[in-house]
Amino acid sequence: MELDIAAQMNFDYTETQQLVANSAKEFAEQYIRPHVMEWDESQTFPIEVFKKAGELGFMGVLVPETYGGSGLGYHEYIAILDEISKVDPSIGLSVAAHNSLCTNHILTFGNEEQKQRWLPKLATAEWIGAWGLTEHNTGSDAGGMSTTAVKDRDEWVINGAKNFITHGKSGDVAVVIVRTGEKGDSHGMTAFVVEKGTPGFSSGKKEDKLGMRASETAELVFSDCRIPDANRLGEVGDGFIQSMKILDGGRISIGALSLGVAKGAYDAALKYSKERVQFGKPISEFQGISFKLADMATDIEASELLLHKAAFEKNAGRKMTKLSAMCKMFASEACVRIANEAVQIHGGYGYTKDFPVEKFYRDSKLCTIGEGTTEIQKVVISRHLLK
Repeated sequence: MELDIAAQMNFDYTETQQLVANSAKEFAEQYIRPHVMEWDESQTFPIEVFKKAGELGFMGVLVPETYGGSGLGYHEYIAILDEISKVDPSIGLSVAAHNSLCTNHILTFGNEEQKQRWLPKLATAEWIGAWGLTEHNTGSDAGGMSTTAVKDRDEWVINGAKNFITHGKSGDVAVVIVRTGEKGDSHGMTAFVVEKGTPGFSSGKKEDKLGMRASETAELVFSDCRIPDANRLGEVGDGFIQSMKILDGGRISIGALSLGVAKGAYDAALKYSKERVQFGKPISEFQGISFKLADMATDIEASELLLHKAAFEKNAGRKMTKLSAMCKMFASEACVRIANEAVQIHGGYGYTKDFPVEKFYRDSKLCTIGEGTTEIQKVVISRHLLK
């Protein structure tokens, strides 16, 4: 038994994981870093960068090679999101949403014809994916949604709107969960795939956000939008249950995004603390600063371990709802603390756009909100503890 445990307790990256991480790091340095502040200021969603990411296999990480994907697991996925988010969290967020939500929903719950139809386009980023659960009046209470789909012979007619949707304007295809039964009934919602250009399907207001500004967030609007029954994912009434399962994996991705934010902010703070001289010595030599760095580094280590434990369980096909909520909650709250302290270590300079910690600080907050707030994660965790 001891030998089995020892074999499992290897925290080194495999050769594949190291290659994937290095590839993501090179991609971020070459294609993202030179444009970070330009995209942030102009709120540009750089589609060409995601096409490049698709060429490198970063947009179909979990998709089997038979559908044009990379066929990798969650450890590699964490490595990719970590490296990209260290440079620009908003690009990491879009990579996460495309992979974990839209693409993974079709991969997990689509039939063979649906997988063949959409996955090759998504996995290569020929098409950008969106995923719609949230509405104006239903954030955490997704079950109370108002957008409906009504059956009309072999078609469904969708009416309503989704908001806070990543790639709501630029997405080529969206997986949307809408009401097909009674409001509040967990078996009263169904998932559908809607392609851009479908009559009655359009995008609405694009959000003007505090952070993550290069990741597009907009409304999806449905006005008598007709789609064939062939676009339905799974059984009628299974949409909400499917969504909760998709969010389990999605929470690992937001945890990985948070890890990248934390590392990016920490690296910048560590570098600055060694260069900034006050009272005749680098500020890193003062206990007040060195203790901040110690706390930040420990939070990063703990976040990474929790994430990879969740990834291990997910790869093994085990139920990991509690663990995914824990890793998302811890890593997201940690990245906000770390970004905050990184600004503090920089002093006045941290409050300017000349140093990267200002952007990490703005970007970090979304991590505690998206794909389930910290409070919702605590609901999920506590329910599992008290079962």
